[in-house]
Amino acid sequence: MKAMLAAFVAIALIAVAASYGLDRAGFSTPERTSGDAVRLG
Repeated sequence: MKAMLAAFVAIALIAVAASYGLDRAGFSTPERTSGDAVRLG
């Protein structure tokens, strides 16, 4: 049970870190799917 809980915590931390890292690197969904003619607020 302890190993499963540790795995869930690790998955959550990896997901948050990946989301933050990709957003900071310019790989957010609006930046990747919109062209130059689109104004992002």
